[in-house]
Amino acid sequence: MATRSDTPPKSGDADVALAEAIQQEHDLTFWQAVKLYPKAVGWSAFVSIGVIMLAFDPQIIGNMFAMPQFQKDFGFELDGEYVISAAWQTGLSLGNPIGQVVGALFSAYPLELFGRKWTFFTCVLLTACLVFIQFFARSLQVLLVGELLGGLVLGCFVVIGPTYASEVCPMALRGLLTSYTNLCFVTGQLLGNGITAGTAPLENHWAYSIPFALQWFWVLIIIPGIFFIPESPWWLVRKGRNEDAKDALRKLSSSKVNIDATLAAIAETDRLELEMEAGSTYLDTIKGVNLRRTEISTGVYTTQVLSGIYLINYGTYFFEQAGLPTQSAFYMGIGFLAVGWVCTVVSWFLIARFGRRRIFNVGLSVLIVLMFIIGILDSIPGRPSGVAWAESSLMLIWNGAYDLSVGPITFVILGECSATRVRSKTIAVATAVQAVCGIAMTVAIPYMINPTEANMQGKLGYFFGGLGVLCLIWAYFRIPETKGRTYEELDLLFEREIPARQFEGYQVHGATMSADI
Repeated sequence: MATRSDTPPKSGDADVALAEAIQQEHDLTFWQAVKLYPKAVGWSAFVSIGVIMLAFDPQIIGNMFAMPQFQKDFGFELDGEYVISAAWQTGLSLGNPIGQVVGALFSAYPLELFGRKWTFFTCVLLTACLVFIQFFARSLQVLLVGELLGGLVLGCFVVIGPTYASEVCPMALRGLLTSYTNLCFVTGQLLGNGITAGTAPLENHWAYSIPFALQWFWVLIIIPGIFFIPESPWWLVRKGRNEDAKDALRKLSSSKVNIDATLAAIAETDRLELEMEAGSTYLDTIKGVNLRRTEISTGVYTTQVLSGIYLINYGTYFFEQAGLPTQSAFYMGIGFLAVGWVCTVVSWFLIARFGRRRIFNVGLSVLIVLMFIIGILDSIPGRPSGVAWAESSLMLIWNGAYDLSVGPITFVILGECSATRVRSKTIAVATAVQAVCGIAMTVAIPYMINPTEANMQGKLGYFFGGLGVLCLIWAYFRIPETKGRTYEELDLLFEREIPARQFEGYQVHGATMSADI
């Protein structure tokens, strides 16, 4: 068994185990991996429930702006109708992403000190407490406090989920389990739309209190299982707890898996990164070769925002301002996310067959084209009555294309491009930068679509289409192909500064590898 040490690894059994682990990583098919690691799949999905909670909260807030009872209780009268001012829409919507910036950056510290399991547990308990503020809020000021504090904790989940998924599964399952994070985002948004559509007709405070209260449902699901979650074996190895790492691997895999071989591969990758002088602080995420890896992780995550995904949080409101009746806008919002949910599941087949780089770049190109078409339709003189439905339908198609490509593949790239020793911190940095861009969008979008402000409607397509073009140029030159590579191989490819467009065909041979790849 490989152990963490300052001395060179011994030859013999350890080398044989390492060679076996490397070869198995390459030979393992998807379904073989599922049979060998069914518990890893289950626990990874369980931990990702936190992401559903993260996505649910801003979605219900965005929908409440179009909810008659919420408008009446929290808004003001304008031309015979109650509205929430653009300033307060912005303020409430900012609470969550501002909290995410701080929460994501802070989460890396407890993740490294206390592990993935207990950090997750603490965040769930804090969420349960903070929902009380939202539930009993009867003023915009109190609700804003609830959103801000809630965002601090919810921001941790988007770091914990992908980090845990990328550390408990073999290479064959890495794409599915890390992209599952996107399915959790869509699930949270879809549930938020469905629940607010169901409660919107209520003519009392329960119209918006019920959606807030249902956040406790996830807490009740998570708490009973939290004590049985296996800790990340990668974190345990870095802490020198190799016996605990072996025990965790046993809980994550079937009896047919060679635990010693898997542990040897983890220890060897950790040793290699130590040799490369890879530290584990925030400063190390931008030092040496890690700067490039952090740039890629941050770039793909930020592209989600710049391509237009934040319109989803205002989906119902956008459809309403585009000209659809209120109830039709709610139903369109549900259909919008239902398409996204199905497409995320379909994306798993694309991820298994095609490379990360191709899926990201082709998908982003489609999103750009659709955005420009929406903008052109909105520019038709006189704006015919059918334009509202045409724009809404194109947004449905846009969302489907997003969840087939840029949405899920981003989380795969996040897990694969970050070095193992700074993975949680790299994902935290990427999340924080993405959230900062999200804050900018959260400020801008209400003013862009609010009828008392810019009232851009579908012309937003020009804005997001233009930003998408800039992202595509960056992606073509910077995103490498990481499919089919072990973490050790990726370390070597980045260390050798292989250009992004040469990653796919590059043959890795080196003294640090114990098998011929």
